[in-house]
Amino acid sequence: MKSAFRNAYLFTVSLSRSLNPNTNPYLNLSSFSHKLPLLSTTTYLSPPLLISRHRKVPGRSFSTTLSMSGGADSPSPSLDKQFEEFRSKLEESGSLREKIRAVVLEIESTTRLMHSGLLLVHQSRPVPEVLEKAKAQIGVLQGFYNRLAEITRECPGQYYRYHGDWKSETQTVVSLLTFMHWLETGNLLMHSEAEEKLGLNSLEFGLDIEDYLIGVCFMSNEMPRYVVNQVTSGDYDCPRKVLKFLTDLHAAFRMLNLRNDFLRKKFDGMKYDLRRVEEVYYDVKIRGLTGTGDSKDANQGVVEGEDYDVKIVG
Repeated sequence: MKSAFRNAYLFTVSLSRSLNPNTNPYLNLSSFSHKLPLLSTTTYLSPPLLISRHRKVPGRSFSTTLSMSGGADSPSPSLDKQFEEFRSKLEESGSLREKIRAVVLEIESTTRLMHSGLLLVHQSRPVPEVLEKAKAQIGVLQGFYNRLAEITRECPGQYYRYHGDWKSETQTVVSLLTFMHWLETGNLLMHSEAEEKLGLNSLEFGLDIEDYLIGVCFMSNEMPRYVVNQVTSGDYDCPRKVLKFLTDLHAAFRMLNLRNDFLRKKFDGMKYDLRRVEEVYYDVKIRGLTGTGDSKDANQGVVEGEDYDVKIVG
């Protein structure tokens, strides 16, 4: 009986050893069985599961971490305040530019009327008649520039921020005013006189010097055409007058240290206006259509550093 029981026990031990070679047959399985789940779990856990258990913090969730760091749904109050100020300033600036643009469109329309009236001077119309129609628009322009000055007072100290909105139109206005002044007096309209005609105050809302100079350069572009038309109509002394005026004006511009910008390009264009007027004057002179006492003016008309060829026509 005992031998049979012993044989059965040995058979059971050998069978368990064949199934698990690392099993110690002499260990107390009843005392070791409560440790097996822990060992088996630790031994056969996959690496990703172990890492996830290591990263997990008890009692803390992902939403809790975001709320502690600020979160996407709760921006900084100082950031909101700053961009709210930006929004308000941009809206004010946009509204201001709309007001300025409305006035600038009126200025542009008025300058077109003045220009169309002054073009009649090239058709040998009487100068007083041409100037009378153009002068009627000066008071209108003065009212528009006063409105611009009132608008810019809403943003003190920011004149040049909005200056580009009326810059081009102002240059055209200056060119018309200087051409009208020359037709009437034969002299250049000074900067202070141009401001006075437009009713501008140099301390608050004045005429920019660069706009004035560019406007004068635009005015010189009308001179060659005016000379040719006047000679065609029989005014042979006109080339001499225009030549002297442009020569003095070109010499005055040479005093300026101009940068390589738009003003410099317009000043360089004045040299070609002067050359065209000189060609007309020399043709008239050689044909004997002017007096004999104009040789001094002809010599003064040559621009320093420039050589011109005299063309004999006819």
